[in-house]
Amino acid sequence: MRGPENQNVPSFFFFDVEQRMPQDHPLRIIKALLDPVLKRLSPSFDEMYSWTGRPSIPPEYLLRALVVQTLYSIRSERLLMEEIEFHMAYRWFVGLRADEPVWDPTVFSKNRERLLGQDVARLFFEEIRRIIDESGVASDDHFSVDGTQLEAWASLKSFQVKDEERSEKRDDDPGNPTVDFKGEKRRNDTHQSRTDPDSRLYRKGKGKEAKLSYLGNVLIDNRNGLVLQAEVLQATGTAEREAALTLLEAERQWQQAQAKRFTLGADRGFDDRGFVTGLRARHVTPHIAVREDRRSALDERTTRHAGYAISQRKRKRVEEVFGWGKSVGLLRKLRHRGLRLVNWVFELTMGVYNLVRLKNLGVLASFP
Repeated sequence: MRGPENQNVPSFFFFDVEQRMPQDHPLRIIKALLDPVLKRLSPSFDEMYSWTGRPSIPPEYLLRALVVQTLYSIRSERLLMEEIEFHMAYRWFVGLRADEPVWDPTVFSKNRERLLGQDVARLFFEEIRRIIDESGVASDDHFSVDGTQLEAWASLKSFQVKDEERSEKRDDDPGNPTVDFKGEKRRNDTHQSRTDPDSRLYRKGKGKEAKLSYLGNVLIDNRNGLVLQAEVLQATGTAEREAALTLLEAERQWQQAQAKRFTLGADRGFDDRGFVTGLRARHVTPHIAVREDRRSALDERTTRHAGYAISQRKRKRVEEVFGWGKSVGLLRKLRHRGLRLVNWVFELTMGVYNLVRLKNLGVLASFP
């Protein structure tokens, strides 16, 4: 028989959210990796807050909420709070009770400088790196490097001559004024964005549109494509090569292996004689794609080996990192301004990417 519709909804419910969460739910596995990381960051959190005054929103809640935002591509903190308000799985992941109110979105803005001051994103990234090292899923001597263009949160209309006083000419739309750049040459050494001064006018290649941008750079391992080092630099023609050397040095310091020989895979944009010389001086074998439009810095002494072909095949995995970051991790169009804050968000996003990769590889945190 047909069941009747019951409009008398009870006022109170008694249930265990833990039991409602499926055992194979992705958030359950991510939480098992994330909770030990936040526990190890607790001493750093203690330094961020005073021992007196009104209790704040726990920083663990804020970071778990930002992880949810990244995983599910929630475009703003305001919308994130709305999602956590009614989504029981998000509440469980963050640590809120079913009847506990969510906080105001401005909490993120007020705490952002505090989190920046302690460089929490870098600490977060490094603790996840420790899970990678202890699990042994990443290569410790075969790497790939690349950079990607990150479009800044700034309009081309804001890219104006440096130190020039604002025009007193009245406009019919002050919020979006009419600007005519016809015949004007705009260069980074003479012009600057008024809304995001750290951004730079940059285009990825010939025929591409010039945009106000940053460059996000990563160093990945060639075994499973995990991000081992990450950094954002101002967008210049040499920034990717400069970042590659910086990330290699950071990896050497992390491993405490100054004389160990590495291999580095990269695309043809890194086929530069000065860069290759710099790699060899650092005991790094350059497995770089050979340019065909001019004489290459590599020859058959390097390219004839089987390891070179393997590196060239594996280096393409770095595009998976950037693809995930832009399609899922909200990096296609930046939502923050300033190099320091953009780098903070980039490192946090790369840390979340590593959590997803570790989940897919079946890795769990081994430290308490």
